[in-house]
Amino acid sequence: MKKNEIKRILKKAKQEGLKTLDESISKSILSLFGVSVVDEIEVADIDSLKQVAKKWGYPLVLKGISKDIPHKSEMGLVLTNLYNLEDLKKAFNSLESKKDLGIEKIIAQPQIKGSREFVVGMFKDPDFGPVVMFGLGGIFTEAIGDFALRVCPITLDEAIRCVNEIRSKALLGNFRGERAVSIEKLARILVALSDLALDFEDIKEIDINPVKITPEGDVVAVDALIGIEQDPNFKVYPDRVDPKNLRKFFYPKSVVFIGASSKLGKWGHRLPTNVISGGYDGEIYLVNKRGGEAFGKKMYSSLDQLPDSIDLAVVIIPARFVIDLIPKLAKKNIHHMLLITSGFAEAGEEGKKLQQRLVQVAKENNVFIVGPNTMGLCNPHANFHCIGTLIFPKPGTTAMVSQSGNVGVQLLSFATDQGIGIRGFCGSGNEAMICIEDYLEAFYEDDLTSTVMLYVESVKNGRRFFELAKKVSKKKPIILLKGGETEAGVKAASTHTGAMATNVKVFNAMCRQAGILKVDAPTDLLDLAASFSSLPLPKGNRVVIITLGGGWGVITADLCARYGLELSKIPQELIELINEKLPDFWSKTNPIDLVGNWDIELPKTILEKVLSWDGCDAVINLGILGRKYSMKRYAASIEKCDPTYSKEFLDNTKEMVEAYERDFLNVCAKMMDKYEKPIFGVRLNTEPDDKTVYEVQGSKYKTVCYNSPEDAVKACAKMYEYFMWLSRS
Repeated sequence: MKKNEIKRILKKAKQEGLKTLDESISKSILSLFGVSVVDEIEVADIDSLKQVAKKWGYPLVLKGISKDIPHKSEMGLVLTNLYNLEDLKKAFNSLESKKDLGIEKIIAQPQIKGSREFVVGMFKDPDFGPVVMFGLGGIFTEAIGDFALRVCPITLDEAIRCVNEIRSKALLGNFRGERAVSIEKLARILVALSDLALDFEDIKEIDINPVKITPEGDVVAVDALIGIEQDPNFKVYPDRVDPKNLRKFFYPKSVVFIGASSKLGKWGHRLPTNVISGGYDGEIYLVNKRGGEAFGKKMYSSLDQLPDSIDLAVVIIPARFVIDLIPKLAKKNIHHMLLITSGFAEAGEEGKKLQQRLVQVAKENNVFIVGPNTMGLCNPHANFHCIGTLIFPKPGTTAMVSQSGNVGVQLLSFATDQGIGIRGFCGSGNEAMICIEDYLEAFYEDDLTSTVMLYVESVKNGRRFFELAKKVSKKKPIILLKGGETEAGVKAASTHTGAMATNVKVFNAMCRQAGILKVDAPTDLLDLAASFSSLPLPKGNRVVIITLGGGWGVITADLCARYGLELSKIPQELIELINEKLPDFWSKTNPIDLVGNWDIELPKTILEKVLSWDGCDAVINLGILGRKYSMKRYAASIEKCDPTYSKEFLDNTKEMVEAYERDFLNVCAKMMDKYEKPIFGVRLNTEPDDKTVYEVQGSKYKTVCYNSPEDAVKACAKMYEYFMWLSRS
């Protein structure tokens, strides 16, 4: 019944050309969805004012209602603190005198007591659709900007987390003699707005400001506004591409390079060079309209001379020739194109039109396109490295997609240098046909992918991205770096809620809901990929720090507090065990200070004692690795100034320290196998050939060692964040 009534109201409003519903109608709709709203009565004269005063007592509020004035307070149409009949008369006469503003009626309300005000709202984001918001309300809503967002639909649990996310959450508890707020009641308003937005596409925005909290902790909506979508703009999304159609891009048994070249430096030469030198063992064909030879192979002058059913066409010809090529590919039963060529949507309006035509013709011919304007892709598991830079990452479990080719290949290069194994990489380019959402769906189904790493500037279908990300995150972590984050994109809106929203804030909220681990820098992206591809998840946020020096431990302890990690309190029985291994002046607390002790067995012994204790969820070790570099420099200095020690002795000493570090790397991996708790290493010193990830033969896990305490702490905190998301989902 309530849905039919709301449909009737919305239909009538649209017929009248209204952009917003007035307060009375807005509150009546909200009340049908279970939102507690303040009582109100329309008043027309002094007698009706007396009746209101008799019914509710004082203080009272009078409001002038107009469908053309959404924000009444700013026009002086909300008069509060009316404590007697004389106040009421003056207020009524004041509003009567403003009838030329379009006031259609005057309503009276009891003035809700309470010092706390919040705002609850809903708006439609162009990418992700309906979004609900909760924040500090009243006159401070926009000035302070303390609010949290959630993409719809939301559960009650998600709504409760949203309410608790604001910076001013102390106001939700007992406050200046007033009782704590019913957080569940606030959360149920968010759920109601989510349901309204999804049930009625004509509702564009909802703004409830303020939601007043009574001294008893009850929740009452005092003012409300519903915006109407007069002409819904339905966005056209790319067609879904089945994951099976991505396989031939990464496992081609045969490849043809259209636009191949024998000239050094040209893309038509670089790509075949990388594919051939990378060890690809499939059939390779070269096409150049002038014919000739390259790489010891014949270059064919046309497709007609090639066999049918080649798995993948890598296209490097100018943009203006690509569309005419597509029917020729289809005729040869070639249905997968890696389109390297630029000059499409990234090149302006004409390029956009060309790209639209490209997609249309590709669909007509059942040809699937990665790109255009891409740096290429690679699959180390198939020795297929069709990218513009000479990089041969080792096979692994981290899948990478980047919407920027340059950023992507740089990340791929860094990952290779740091020992991070790659499942596959793709520079997705303009995503004319195959977009980031399609890759997400493929990652979900791919058994070799255990970690997903994304560089994203925009999404084609925000709702699909959101739903797929939630699905993928339940099986494997998604680590994401967002490009183009600015406050631009704030659109004009008739409600506070819509006006406060920006693309980046909505995107961040979506990431939190979907379990996406969003980072702020490329190095963070790689650090997290290293941890997630190598370490067990921490089952809590209790950390033990083992450090070679006290100051470093203090810094790391401060970082743990900043990133939401707790230092475990070392129990007396563990202290007594460590007492047997360290001098009396050791810290006897967490961080565990090894006081510069160079006993090579000591860190391993203490590490195992800590990991075996059930009060520890993760260990950060500082300076245990990297001492070999100090030893090298020390030995070089001794060799120059102290002939007492032979070169052979010094070389043996250096080798002993290096052997210890290799052993410690192995020990860390074996202990993680045994105790299922992560160990984050931080080097004392670094050299250019150091890696972040070290594989240990026969071990389930790998040892990870970072260059700074902050890198280790941030990685641990993000892994715990992901564990907590999994626990809730």
